[in-house]
Amino acid sequence: MTLIRENSAGYMTNWAARLFYRELERQLAPLGINPAYMPILFALSDGSSLTQKELADRAAVEQPTMTATLSRMERDGFITRKPNPEDGRSVIVSLSSQGSERVPQVQNVVETINGLALKTLSEDERRSFFILMGKIIATLQNPSSA
Repeated sequence: MTLIRENSAGYMTNWAARLFYRELERQLAPLGINPAYMPILFALSDGSSLTQKELADRAAVEQPTMTATLSRMERDGFITRKPNPEDGRSVIVSLSSQGSERVPQVQNVVETINGLALKTLSEDERRSFFILMGKIIATLQNPSSA
């Protein structure tokens, strides 16, 4: 049996994700932003200050990845870390002024890329796409209940 990649949900999703990421890299590079920063930028964009664990949960990023990404973001001036007054073993993470200033620019890039990716779909197809992706994500987040 020959595997046809265009009939593989995993392959097609991965391919689309790689193309999105490539375009994000291209458009975010002039802003000095790594696409890996986006989950953190968006998780803190409402002005929140969160512990690293809370941030990892909200951004859906594993702790080791979060630690490394936060170190790079702090080095690049996008976040600040302060000791947690309630728990001396943890820190509170917030966007720096530079990080907050970049959020609207990142949002514009995301909207541009999403618009490009979805431009050939009708409104009904877009709605269906998001409904179906939501179902796939929910199923894969908890495969034992499917």
